[in-house]
Amino acid sequence: MNPKLKNFIRFTVFLGIGIFFIWIFLRNLSAEQKQEIILSMGNANYWWIALAIPLGILSHYIRAIRWKMLIETMDYKPKNSNMFYAVMIGYFANLALPRLGEVSRCTVLAKYENVPFQKSFGTVITERVLDMMVFMLLFFLNLALQAERLSGYIDENIYKPLQSKLHLSYNLSGAFTILMVAFAVVFGILFFIFRKKITTNKLYIKIITMAKGFVEGMKSLLKVRNLWLFFLYTASIWALYLLMAYVVFFSIPGSSGLGLDAGLAVLVFGSIGIMVVQGGIGIYPAIVAETLVLYGVASVQGYALGWLIWTSQNLTIVLVGIISLILLPIVNNRKNAKA
Repeated sequence: MNPKLKNFIRFTVFLGIGIFFIWIFLRNLSAEQKQEIILSMGNANYWWIALAIPLGILSHYIRAIRWKMLIETMDYKPKNSNMFYAVMIGYFANLALPRLGEVSRCTVLAKYENVPFQKSFGTVITERVLDMMVFMLLFFLNLALQAERLSGYIDENIYKPLQSKLHLSYNLSGAFTILMVAFAVVFGILFFIFRKKITTNKLYIKIITMAKGFVEGMKSLLKVRNLWLFFLYTASIWALYLLMAYVVFFSIPGSSGLGLDAGLAVLVFGSIGIMVVQGGIGIYPAIVAETLVLYGVASVQGYALGWLIWTSQNLTIVLVGIISLILLPIVNNRKNAKA
């Protein structure tokens, strides 16, 4: 298939999925509820949203500096400005197609810093491994903090409606737990029986290769000169991710009284939406709405807040990404001219 046609189809599919999730959320809302969403967004205090933008830019800059530390383990000395431009161009490219951002980042370094593509791409994989580990840590921390709320939400919105529809007299949550345990046991038995065929399967080999890549990526971190500073940058990036979502809470009355625990829940569950659908379009606001229902926020206000957070984050990427595309050749041509 023609690469341009393939990319166009992929972009169209992701956009279509996003529109589908928007339709799913809005289809059961009344005209008054839809109007409330529009009013909530129109009456929001945009100064809080404006504050989220520099927080986002700072997080991206720290990411660039952290990435530079990995590049320096291979005895390259790229400029901070080029690292930042590369990161922002990568984020900008990722809004269009998945994994295009990683390629774009490494292409920029190859062109302007003479860092071989394969070497820089390896450091990007290392970054992804580390960030996934941090995300998993935050995910389980969030589950521990929200265990009671989540249990009540699942019971009220999943188990009880399903139990009512199926006309069951027993506790469905207990049955579900037994079913999951039984499934795990059966899966383990089947894996043991067919282990020779499974271990030669392409999908299994791909998963094992990825797992080995994770291990190798983490080993490469030991080459970083100042490992404590590297982890401090990592913690700062995720703290800023949390803050850039949390400050937007204060833009509308319905969420202004929530604490950082709600911000962590939005960060974790919203990140899952971004992983599932490219850029999180359509699904991110819906996830934010359902998450904040746990904290007593009306779903229509949560939906408006989700769009405000999503827009502030992606507007930052688009604006700074375009500026980086413009400045990258200009700044480097000037430096070359001076040299």
